[in-house]
Amino acid sequence: MSSLVIGFQEVDDTQLLLVGGKGLHLGKLSKLPGIQVPEGFCVTTVGYQRAIEQNEMYHSLLGILTMLNVEDRAQISNVSRKLRQIIEEAEIPSDVVNAVTYYLSRFGEEQAYAVRSSATAEDLPHASFAGQQDTYLNIISVDAILQHISRCWASLFTERAVIYRMQNGFDHSQVYLSVIVQRMVYPEASGVLFTADPITSNRKLLSIDAVFGLGEALVSGLVSADGYKVQEEEIVEKRIATKKLAIYGLKEGGTETRQIDPKRQKDQTLTEQQILQLARIGRQIEGYFGCPQDIEWCLAEDTFYIVQSRPITTLYPIPETNDQNNHVYVSVGHQQMMTDPLKPLGMSLFQLTSFGPRYKAGGRLYVDITQHLSSPAGRATLLNNLGSDPLIKGALMTIIERDFIKLLPADNKELSPSKNNKGMPSAGLQPQTEIDPAIVPDLIKRNQTSIEELKQNIHTKSGSNLIDFILEDIQQLKKILFDPQSTAVFMAAINATSWINENMNEWLGEKNTADTLSQSVQSNITSEMGLALMDVADVIRPYPEVIDYLQHAKEDDFLDELVKLEGGQETQDAIHAYLDKYGMRCVGEIDITRTRWSEKPTALIPLILNHIRNFEPNAGHLKFEQGRQEALNKEQELIDRLKQLPDGEQKAKEAKRMIDIIRNFIGYREYPKYGMVSRYFIYKQALLKEAEQLVQAGVIHDKEDMYYLTFEELHEVVRTNKLDYKIISQRKEEYSFYEKLTPPRVITSDGEALSGEYKRENIPANAIVGLPVSTGVIEGRARVILNMENANLDDGDILVTSFTDPGWTPLFVSIKGLVTEVGGLMTHGAVVAREYGLPAVVGVENVTKLIKDGMRIRVNGTEGYIEIL
Repeated sequence: MSSLVIGFQEVDDTQLLLVGGKGLHLGKLSKLPGIQVPEGFCVTTVGYQRAIEQNEMYHSLLGILTMLNVEDRAQISNVSRKLRQIIEEAEIPSDVVNAVTYYLSRFGEEQAYAVRSSATAEDLPHASFAGQQDTYLNIISVDAILQHISRCWASLFTERAVIYRMQNGFDHSQVYLSVIVQRMVYPEASGVLFTADPITSNRKLLSIDAVFGLGEALVSGLVSADGYKVQEEEIVEKRIATKKLAIYGLKEGGTETRQIDPKRQKDQTLTEQQILQLARIGRQIEGYFGCPQDIEWCLAEDTFYIVQSRPITTLYPIPETNDQNNHVYVSVGHQQMMTDPLKPLGMSLFQLTSFGPRYKAGGRLYVDITQHLSSPAGRATLLNNLGSDPLIKGALMTIIERDFIKLLPADNKELSPSKNNKGMPSAGLQPQTEIDPAIVPDLIKRNQTSIEELKQNIHTKSGSNLIDFILEDIQQLKKILFDPQSTAVFMAAINATSWINENMNEWLGEKNTADTLSQSVQSNITSEMGLALMDVADVIRPYPEVIDYLQHAKEDDFLDELVKLEGGQETQDAIHAYLDKYGMRCVGEIDITRTRWSEKPTALIPLILNHIRNFEPNAGHLKFEQGRQEALNKEQELIDRLKQLPDGEQKAKEAKRMIDIIRNFIGYREYPKYGMVSRYFIYKQALLKEAEQLVQAGVIHDKEDMYYLTFEELHEVVRTNKLDYKIISQRKEEYSFYEKLTPPRVITSDGEALSGEYKRENIPANAIVGLPVSTGVIEGRARVILNMENANLDDGDILVTSFTDPGWTPLFVSIKGLVTEVGGLMTHGAVVAREYGLPAVVGVENVTKLIKDGMRIRVNGTEGYIEIL
């Protein structure tokens, strides 16, 4: 009998697959000293399996369901309805009936019970499945309880549960259901308690919602609840709702909704003492489970009963530091235009390439800025460097206003040289510094020579020697990346940009003038890459056979077959030449593990075909020339207007010098990253050779398994040829969990995710607000694209996506405007958008959800907002 039904007191850690997530947690809670759990038992998953194992119709319908996709709504609805019917009508095996009857006689058959579902894939650390299966309250008599057990089993196949499993990659046939039967409590009040604030993620702020009667009124959205917030044993906030209704259990079974006496509707549901007592219970349960909990509670006869506790799965992890002090962290991903999680190898390599420590959280990197915040000079530097992103700046202002990080006494040694927003030491240059324009080709040549040397030398290395060699070369890479001469070049251009924007606004009343002046500048490797793909399209355009072949090419060796076609050789040469120069790039390129275009050239086919469809021959050169002309005309117009002003000759002369600095140097801003990514790709190719050796030796199953090891771990595995493979599986699971999280721009050591707001003056009522980074207003069809390979664009489309690093640039030539969720004034997407003359608004929170693919929108890149038309 015991494996069919298990009492709460008998449940132990090994029984997740028997009693499901809820059952396991209730079993653990009922053994906690001082925690009251209404008594009950679990009908284990064995009972469910017994009920259906002989049913052929069930198995054939399950087979059909496995073949369907989320899109097949009508079929899902039909098949899941039939499955529910079969399960509800199936006879409950007699030994299950006997076991249930035995337990009910122990607790009292005339009692009322709650009958709840507990799935094996529910309340897990990475997937909550909350509310996917059903709950029935106040059920009286053995027959009624048995009938509701069947109903719970059937609820495994509600449409909602089926679609949730499809979206989260769970196999329908591997998810089983246990049923919890628990004695009913008739509460005066009920609700939920989150031991971390679900809105801000602050782990120290505990949040309680409370209603009169049963908690179902709250869950079903029937009434507004009182809200209480508790921090460090103190009630810091109370929101008393008007509670017009409540749900109560009936003595004869079932529930009813009643009106609350108008005199009591505004009463506080819990007293101060009760709120603090409940908060202590919450902290005790959280301490026991070791992570923040979402707890369902009810209050009956002055006793708090706990009816459920599960992990809160939506909180962003906190960067791990080993002390108890307050810390503040800023996201590296928001500055690098790559907010996806990095795989362990990519993350550790990027850390090796950076200066100063980086902290990991949720598969992303964060910089600890606590030390900067603790001195007045540090604060000023920080706000100056991160000030171009109002959402980060606003978050920092909130932290400063709250005095979360105390200022240290003034005699404290000032901080090391200021860092610009990449965590790179900034040269702190004023635009006055004269720089010879010839320095740019010189810096580029030095970088290229160094890369050629690396290619020659790395070929001779393997095994442990290879890893040591790469570690040494990373020092070389850092020298190049943080070369003061190199930094001076783009800092001069960035400072000149600010100078032009501020002074033209003040003297001529013109906003963002530098945007137009930055079009089609020299030596911008990223924007040249976009135009060069248009040239590739020009080569292919005259050959219909090749175009037809490309439309059907799915395999990455498509280049080899080309030669048989007319124009095939020319096409192959053009694509090879493109890949030689840009094939090391891709979306998310700061993560070495992401697939490069050279590794998957099919990624470029849709873009090439778009260009052939949407443009005339030579469009790339015309586009560049047109932008250059616009910039030169703008320059002339400004100089002429400035000369009319008092002291005009001097103003015009200064402006001309600044404009020259922008035009000569802003393009180089993209080069250091190109150099870094070029090196990364050489490392990667060498490391993949090593991985092949590891596969042959049976140490790993697949070359790409090495992506789930840090650089140090890989070193060890290459040295010893040993690896505990569980690490790889565990890391893969973690990575897929991290993919679902949204990283905050700023997070504190309390786990609070902070974000500023945009100023909203002079902005249309329903507009979506962001940061204006490239001037102009454009209307068009929004294309919401999260994966570049799905880009099917028409002329005049506006790209809406989460982030754009250089790997997105080839799309920029065929769009009319750009909207992204992250970004700042000087991030890659903004620089290239200005250079192509595309109106752009970045840093728009949740925009890929707010705007639907295909909507007509208007993007105002001058004022920084988007309107849905």
